[in-house]
Amino acid sequence: VQLQAFGGGLVQAGGSLRLSCTASGRPFSTYTVGWFRQAPGKKREFVGSINRSGSSTDYTDSVKGRFTISRDGAKNTVYLQMNSLKPDDAAVYYCAAHPAFTTVYDYWGQGTKVTVSS
Repeated sequence: VQLQAFGGGLVQAGGSLRLSCTASGRPFSTYTVGWFRQAPGKKREFVGSINRSGSSTDYTDSVKGRFTISRDGAKNTVYLQMNSLKPDDAAVYYCAAHPAFTTVYDYWGQGTKVTVSS
C-alpha cells in the first residue's frame, strides 16, 4: 500500500488543521493507521492510531482532547484533526500503516509539515 500525507501548513497557536492520509494499492480498511511526528532535533514520536474498523483510537497523552483521528473507508482516507494547536505541536507529520497480523508500521507516507506560530 502507498500512503500520502498532506494538509500541513502554517497556523497560529490555538488554531486548527486537518491532515489527511490517503492510500492506494490496497484497501485501506485492512490496515491499522498511525500518525507520527518528528520535530527538528527530536526523535520521531507516536501521535495516535486508529484500528481497521475505526471503532478504536489511541493517542499520546500530549494530544489527548485536542487531536482526533478518524477514517473514511469510501475515500480510503484517514484524518488527523488537530485543534488548539501549540508551538510544541510543530513537526513533520507522517502517517503509517500496518496490517492486522503485525504491530510494526511497515508502510509510511512522505510527511507533511506543520508549523505553529506563537
